[in-house]
Amino acid sequence: MLSAFVSAFKTPDLRKKILFTLFIIALYRLGAQTPSPGIDYATVQQCVAPLQNGDADGNIFGVLNLFTGGALLQLSVFALGVMPYITASIIMQLLTVVIPRLEQLRKEGQPGQAKITQYTRYLTIGLAALQASGYIALARNGTLFGQACPGMLPDLSDKGIPFWMSIVTVVAVMVAGTTMIMWFGEQVTERGVGNGMSLLIFASIASALPSQFWGLKEAEGWFMFSIIVAIGIAILVAVIFIEQSQRRIPVQYAKKMIGRRMYGGTSTYIPIKVNQAGVIPVIFGSSLLYIPTLLLQLNQDSDSAWVQFVSRHLTDQGSWIYISLYAMMIIFFTYFYVSITFRADDIADNMKKAGGFIPGVRPGNPTAKYLQQVLSRLTFPGSLYLAIIAVLPNLAIVVMGNQQLFAQFPFGGTSVLIMVGVGLESVRQIESQLEQRHYQGFLR
Repeated sequence: MLSAFVSAFKTPDLRKKILFTLFIIALYRLGAQTPSPGIDYATVQQCVAPLQNGDADGNIFGVLNLFTGGALLQLSVFALGVMPYITASIIMQLLTVVIPRLEQLRKEGQPGQAKITQYTRYLTIGLAALQASGYIALARNGTLFGQACPGMLPDLSDKGIPFWMSIVTVVAVMVAGTTMIMWFGEQVTERGVGNGMSLLIFASIASALPSQFWGLKEAEGWFMFSIIVAIGIAILVAVIFIEQSQRRIPVQYAKKMIGRRMYGGTSTYIPIKVNQAGVIPVIFGSSLLYIPTLLLQLNQDSDSAWVQFVSRHLTDQGSWIYISLYAMMIIFFTYFYVSITFRADDIADNMKKAGGFIPGVRPGNPTAKYLQQVLSRLTFPGSLYLAIIAVLPNLAIVVMGNQQLFAQFPFGGTSVLIMVGVGLESVRQIESQLEQRHYQGFLR
């Protein structure tokens, strides 16, 4: 593997792509640590100190802060991270299924996809403005940091600057930061190695790993730290194995004569992954479970049965009710997302038009039913796998009896799924580049 890295850097164009990708990641991390203009950085540091010391573990914005590499709780230029773009992409993907115009654009190929991408960018900017305004309000009323942080925006009315102008400035800077992140991701996708947005999320999560490992060692000691690391390595191996597992359905294409030449007669396969939905169901499930906690912040009726239920079971990540609901939501959204993204009817129609068929299965509707049957059988173990990986940090709380482990356990939830998926995809792309130049690849 080390010789493959040396070969990659010996190839001029591949070396440029890798160095360009590292340069963009460095700029992204720099922006994540740069305070937004108008924000009193010293006050924000005082507000976020309890979260860093573990005094306010289980804050509902911990996952969002993880995706931004700690930039959210610092209210930096890149505080919003890639979440507005991810949310916009998911919304557009769902709308493509229900809006005929978007469905038609998707079938038009590259021009239609470019139009959908443009709509996604507009939606990203709108969501970024909404989220930035919400985060500023949540930081001031104490929801974001677990305590009120009223002095983060200094009062400059004595200098002739109205207070609303400070808020507008911070929101505009954060929206501009999100737009810059979109541009970073597109540049890495076009001129670098791997998917740009995925690599930026990977860099954000990886930046938090050293502090998580150190906090785990300080809290549990070397012996327990070694045991957790050994368990984590086993989890990584299992995740890599399942992420690369797939069912290959053979497809045979009939021979046909066009002019004086014979075409077709080749055989290929349709790969259906065990985890066909990726990390999207985990994001959906965690987002829905945050909604009752957010509503709890707005409801002051502490005697209500609903408020007591939410405060007792849904704000405690170690509660069995929370863990059970979280797992069931992930399983449900796995089936839901796979059903709208994997179109068995379209695949069967395209195969029929191209003269392809699955051996032993008639073309057309029987092929679609067969593909749907195989997909449903694979989705069940895939959904269980996602649910187990997602609740691992919560189970660590139950086993260890330590709420702080939720913020320190580095081998579960969305972080390990994203890091493994992005890492494997990047290795595949570098592998394909090396194979084109007849070098020995990473996996050989």
